[in-house]
Amino acid sequence: MQKNQERTDGINVKEEKAQNSATTNKRNKVLIVDDEPDVTFSLKIGLEDNGFIVEWFNDPVSALSNFRAGSYDLVLLDVKMPRINGFELYEKIKQIDSEVKACFITANEVYYESLREIFPTIERCDCYVKPIKIDDLVRRVKAQIEEG
Repeated sequence: MQKNQERTDGINVKEEKAQNSATTNKRNKVLIVDDEPDVTFSLKIGLEDNGFIVEWFNDPVSALSNFRAGSYDLVLLDVKMPRINGFELYEKIKQIDSEVKACFITANEVYYESLREIFPTIERCDCYVKPIKIDDLVRRVKAQIEEG
């Protein structure tokens, strides 16, 4: 495998090296789940270029089966995905890690209102409408993580 080549499970060589490093902690580690590879790739590159460690999945079922409590500072979930939508995925992830912070990504502002109806007391959540500028995403992701 070439040094910069992506593996199909969404963990790249750089991430694998970081995981093996004794100095690595979970600070600034983000999970992205979006069924659109172009979106996932753009968000991943933008966040990595700004110092985040990123894991990604284009299949929400795979993301759920690989999710481990305490592994991420933040999860970014697309709202509209096949088999499990972002809201359902969040509910299932919360059963594994009740402390996980999540932000939703959507192409439709109507989903934001749905989010507030489904999770009226949600404190550690935000909803981003596509397309989002990388600078805005980085700023908002940092703010979510720092809320600690």
